[in-house]
Formats: sequence, C-alpha cells, structure tokens
Amino acid sequence: MHSSSETASSPLEGEARLSVPQPEAADAKPAAQAQPQAKILIVDDEPKSLFALQELLASLGQTLLVAQSGEDALKLALKHDFAVILLDVRMPGMDGFETAKMIRGRERSQATPIIFLTAQADEMTSMFKGYAVGAVDYLMKPVVPDVLKSKVAVFVELHRKNERLRESEDQLRRLAAHLISVREEERAHIAREIHDELGQVLTGIKMEVGWLQKRLNEPALLEKTESMSKLIDSTVQTVRKIATGLRPEMLDDMGLVAAVGWQAKEFQKRTGIRTRAKLPPERKFDFEISTAVFRIFQEILTNVARHSRATRIDIQLDATEERLELEVVDNGIGIPEGELRGRKSLGLLGMQERALLFGGEVSVSGVPGQGTRVAVSIPIPRPGN
Repeated sequence: MHSSSETASSPLEGEARLSVPQPEAADAKPAAQAQPQAKILIVDDEPKSLFALQELLASLGQTLLVAQSGEDALKLALKHDFAVILLDVRMPGMDGFETAKMIRGRERSQATPIIFLTAQADEMTSMFKGYAVGAVDYLMKPVVPDVLKSKVAVFVELHRKNERLRESEDQLRRLAAHLISVREEERAHIAREIHDELGQVLTGIKMEVGWLQKRLNEPALLEKTESMSKLIDSTVQTVRKIATGLRPEMLDDMGLVAAVGWQAKEFQKRTGIRTRAKLPPERKFDFEISTAVFRIFQEILTNVARHSRATRIDIQLDATEERLELEVVDNGIGIPEGELRGRKSLGLLGMQERALLFGGEVSVSGVPGQGTRVAVSIPIPRPGN
C-alpha cells in the first residue's frame, strides 16, 4: 500500500484503545466482561484501511491497538503480549516482511501469530515469503469480514488458553515452593528436637551408667555396663547422623560453601569415590537459595552413588555478583538421553523444579561410557529486589 495524508477520525497514534461503539446485545456484555480482554495489534499505513479493520473487529470485544508503521509495531510488541497481529505487507520504510522478521526475532513476541494482509495486486509468490518469516495466514484485501473475524477469534481463544495454562503453571510452582519451604522447616524442627531432646536424654543415661560403673566391683556387671556405655555412644552417633541428614548444622552455621565441602568429604568417606572440590571463598547467600543449591547437590551425589559406577567426581562451585553456579562431573557409565525423560528421572525433575523456583536451571548431559555432567545455575537477587 502507499502512505496516505488523510487524517480520518480514527485513532492513529502509535498506541490507542478502540473507542468505536459496539452495538452488542445487553445480555452479551457480561459474558465478554467475565474474562480479561485479549490484545490485538493492527498495523496498516492507510488510515481508511486501519479504521475499517477496527470497526470490523470491534464486535469481538477485545482491546485493539494500532500502528501505522513497522517501527511503531515493534515498539508496541516490546510492551504488550498480543493474541494476534494483523500486518499489512506493503508499507513505506520497513515493510511487513521485515517487521514480521524482527517481531519473530524477539523473545517476548517470537510465538505471536501474525496474519498478513495484502492487496490482490500483490504477487502470489509473496505469500511464500510471508510464511517464511513466520506468518500463520495470508489474506487478500478486501478481506471477507466473517473470515477475518473467525480467524482472529480462534487466535484470541488460543491466547486465552495459553494464559490459563501459564497461570496454572505459576500456581503449581508457587505451591511447590511453599511445600518445599514447609518441608525444610519441618526438617529443621525435627532435627533440633532429635539433637536437643533425644541427645540430652542419651547424655543423661551415659552419665548414669558411668556413675553405676564406679560403684560396681563384680566383673560381669562391669562388663555389662561397659557394653551399655558403648551402645549409648553408638546411639548418640546415630542420632547426630539422623539430625544432620534432616538439616545439616553446617549449612546454617557456616554457610553454603562450607556445607558443600563437608558433604563432599562425607560422600567420599561413605562411598569410597574419590572426590575433588574446588570452592570459592565463603560468602553469605540467601537462605532459601543456599538450601536449594545444597539439596540439589545432595541429590546429585545420591544419583552418582546409585547409578554412575564412578570412581571419581569433580565438584566446582562458583559465585559471581549475578549467579551461583555448581558443576559436578563424574567418570562413570554416563546417562543415556532417553533416561533424562524417563520415569526414573524424578530426581532430575525435582532438581530442575528447585532451581526454577529461583529462575535458575539444571542441565544434565552424559555420554555412555564417558561420565555425566550436571550444571546448576541460579541468579543471585540484587539487594533490594
């Protein structure tokens, strides 16, 4: 199309809400107002065509935004999430193809449906160019009103369903975060109770047995009290082990870096797998992030012990101002690609969910016979955020 100098009574600013009266039945309004309106972007350099499209789509009851150039369309695509974009092909300056390509190249709008509108005089070959830059449909002008409205309505409904899915995912993620937080609080509470209450009782029993030993002369009784004393010592160690498993004091008292180093040493003692840890200087991290990274690290070590058949693992923890990164590499049998998505991968899913709660990610890669690499990356919130 060509640029027109007309200034019709339509809203032609870079962003405008539709103000065309909608002669809908009164009983239809509550249904339209029952759910949020979707946003539709109309891009056309001709004022008459732009206004005609607005009037045509007004009956859908959605929010219509307009742009008269590709540049204005790009600005709006940066600020809004659109259910669908109606894009004129022939515009001065940046044409529809270039505009669509740039819209598709941006993360926020890369999945937004684009319907190209063009005059019948256009070459049919331009349709292929339109589909190549990401168009979902290609309509000739003058458009058939019912056809255009039905197509736009389909994309509006798809947009709403996607929004509901995203809301459900957000709610599930918030619920998961709450459940993880509650579980960690319960673990910490139980660990304290076991350590303090049961530990004190066992210490008292040990003192009573010691008192009794000093007053016995019979060898058989002395031997029995000595056996009891050793059993109490063993039970105390078991209690400490259980309490530490529930919530390591090291994590709360010394911080994440010290806790990772301690857990690595304990892992080597328990499994015999050689462990090398490269750790940064200790620094204070957010309590919940420290807990998430430590729990992910524990799950990684559990998977190594159970499945890898490794003889060595290398651990590296790095912290910058922006990100906290953990990498664990073993020299075991590796993990096939299929197992990453199989039913046995719930541990991997749990690690990924913990990281996602903080906007992070967990990546797992492995080659059969050449070991497995697990990388964890979590952004560190800036002070005040």
